[in-house]
Amino acid sequence: MPENKSNYDPASLPDLLPIYYKKLFPYGPYFRWLNYGGVPKSYFSQREFSFTLKDDIYIRYLSFSTEKELSEEIQKRCPYKIDIGAVFSHRPKEHKTVKAAAFQALEKELVFDIDMTDYDDVRSCCSGADICDRCWPLMQIAIKIIDRALRDDFGFEHLLWVYSGRRGVHCWVCDETARKLSQNGRTAIAEYLSVVKGGESQTKKVVLEDRPHPSIRASLEIVSDRFKDYAVKKQDFLGDEEQIKKVLQLIPDEGFKNNIEKNMEKKVPTSNQRWVLIQNCCDEIRHKNEYKKSHNVVEEIMLQYCYPRLDVNVSKGVNHLLKSPFCIHPKTGRVCVPIDPENIDEFDPFAVPTISTIVDELNTSDGSAEEGKRVKDYRQTSLKTCIEVFDKFLAGLEKTWKGKLIEQSDMKMEF
Repeated sequence: MPENKSNYDPASLPDLLPIYYKKLFPYGPYFRWLNYGGVPKSYFSQREFSFTLKDDIYIRYLSFSTEKELSEEIQKRCPYKIDIGAVFSHRPKEHKTVKAAAFQALEKELVFDIDMTDYDDVRSCCSGADICDRCWPLMQIAIKIIDRALRDDFGFEHLLWVYSGRRGVHCWVCDETARKLSQNGRTAIAEYLSVVKGGESQTKKVVLEDRPHPSIRASLEIVSDRFKDYAVKKQDFLGDEEQIKKVLQLIPDEGFKNNIEKNMEKKVPTSNQRWVLIQNCCDEIRHKNEYKKSHNVVEEIMLQYCYPRLDVNVSKGVNHLLKSPFCIHPKTGRVCVPIDPENIDEFDPFAVPTISTIVDELNTSDGSAEEGKRVKDYRQTSLKTCIEVFDKFLAGLEKTWKGKLIEQSDMKMEF
């Protein structure tokens, strides 16, 4: 699965963006999301947006009162990238008229950013911005682990997962309790979810207690189900001397490490057999209660190679901006589309529509009608299934607003 198998040419972006923003960007559902039912009414108008324009011109503190105002400004400026920030105490576009101390970020979704680049030390197929079908399973594992933890351990329900358009995924936790979290609360959750720790200079990045926390055990179940297919089969992670050395460095007891190394030299030629050997040796030392520091080494290796690597700084700050869903990635041309976590194994990043594809589809569509109404342009292209994922997320979110909306007799929601 090469990354550039699409028909997209980056030089065409300035010509395609005006069409995309005029006819294909889903302003209606997008506004419904960020307006949160108009409770409170100022929620949308006090939200910060930033635009990155052609030639890396960056504009912050943009804000809009209505969906119409937002759509007109996007169509006028045709941003290469849109970022979404916090809901502030005042309208961001008026921030210069307010004393700096009074202009405060009040609320924002709890967000997570998982980038394949952070796995470069444990993937052998690609590096940097490149991805392929051999390393993409890391993102599937990450979504499964983080989604489970946020729902089961913290009770969050409204999680919007988005493909970044190239090499990673974002998660927007949209529950009211998540949006109101303080920086300390966000930091605590991000730290709770961080298991792989230490920079490039640290070799062993996962150290488990004798009895790992239930959340880590639940994560291990997810990793265990996929480890053989991903690490052994797709990555051949014990396939040569250098890779074996990297894995053996994660074993804390020298005597135990030497014992495994000698056994490998004797009789085990494949990654699969080498991994079975390590597992069997660990079972043996546990049974004999020897080399106590290495009792959880199999689990530590699996987590070091597969556990989600979060950019915790993105999650900690209330006023951190994050790339918006439905942007176009300028390098790949792919739309940043919502992902259904329940069907993560069916999601193929290389099949995500490019701006070239959907503009072509729009040009060849017949503008057919449904029940006497004209169908939205984006629903006549490959974006349709991605918007349906977004609609499903919105439907769950909108149920939480109904009670509050009844209290506001002057508010009417479009369902």
